[in-house]
Amino acid sequence: MGPKGFHYATASAGIKAPRRKDMALIFSETEATIAGTFTTNAVKAAPVQTCLKKIKSGKARAIVVNSGNANACTGTQGTKDTRHIISLVSQQLGIPSSHTYMCSTGVIGTPLPMIKMVPAINKLTENLGNASLRNVAKAMMTTDTFPKTVSKKIRIGKKIGTISGVCKGAGMIAPHMATMLCFILTDIAIDQKTLNVLLRRSVEQSFNRITIDGDRSTNDTVLMMANGMIGNVPVKRTSPSFDSIQKTLNDLTDSLSRLIVTDAEGATKAVEILIRNSKNKSEAKAAGFAVANSLLVKTALYGKDPNWGRIMAALGYAGITFNPERTDIYFNAVKVVAGGISNHRDRLAAKALAAQKLKITIDLHRGSASALVLTSDISEQYIRINADYRT
Repeated sequence: MGPKGFHYATASAGIKAPRRKDMALIFSETEATIAGTFTTNAVKAAPVQTCLKKIKSGKARAIVVNSGNANACTGTQGTKDTRHIISLVSQQLGIPSSHTYMCSTGVIGTPLPMIKMVPAINKLTENLGNASLRNVAKAMMTTDTFPKTVSKKIRIGKKIGTISGVCKGAGMIAPHMATMLCFILTDIAIDQKTLNVLLRRSVEQSFNRITIDGDRSTNDTVLMMANGMIGNVPVKRTSPSFDSIQKTLNDLTDSLSRLIVTDAEGATKAVEILIRNSKNKSEAKAAGFAVANSLLVKTALYGKDPNWGRIMAALGYAGITFNPERTDIYFNAVKVVAGGISNHRDRLAAKALAAQKLKITIDLHRGSASALVLTSDISEQYIRINADYRT
């Protein structure tokens, strides 16, 4: 069971393939507070630009989403189409257009096929309540191979609340944010400013620490709605339940981010890169992302080659202060580098690389800060998927 007071619908507009469900609607019975984070790419899709303006109100009732078309780099027509869809959905739901948000994902540079999408909107509103959050996840998918949903229960005083999340993402994934749409819904009443704090903290420690290919999307969006249907006093930063909500939300977004990495385009393994004992948090993150985004590292991981020299090289251009001669590197529990030189355990390390999950630990012996970055290997299949994406 998902959070109370939310209803869902999906429909097929044939945006990319006939009969495939490619549009979805999320609707709250009551007015909800809303917070969001968005791509930091200077090129922002029309729906992102529209959401950025709407989010200032902090109020919402509905989210409509489509896959197969990003509605990015589509000029003024893209903005008009976004607003038109929002207007139609709002009219049919009987809510202000200011309370309806739109998100899109798919091919960049192609106008929305409005002649297909407008009739699908009727199907969405007519069938509201006949779909599940998992159905929404499936309708959002582009190159994803499975739908991604997570739900958590939490006690708020004497009441039990639910936080549920749904996301899509498999490629064009980089921090700040990733090609990724994520909708988080809760029936807990949360003050809007507090909701914003909760979401931003959570995104920073989850979605902003994953990278698949280093490409930053034009459409990245995370929206969180809190409709208060369990009837609790709205949570504020000073509320006793604030910390427990933050922890639960962090756990939920961490789980979703790991699902994205697991489903990375063409990947054969999910990889954790832990930087330990760095000078500070900023340098630890820089080191982690330098290693995670290195194509040489990624291809070595795919080839099950514990080529730690590529890791050292990536650390060297990460822009951090460290001493290579004090650096240790581990593949799972196998220490392959001690004090910057080989520990002659490559054969054992190669066995670790045969698994679908791998943890690379890099100890810089420089300070006490650490950072964790989630990534994947890269294969020929990644090239095939993206070479044929539009055809």
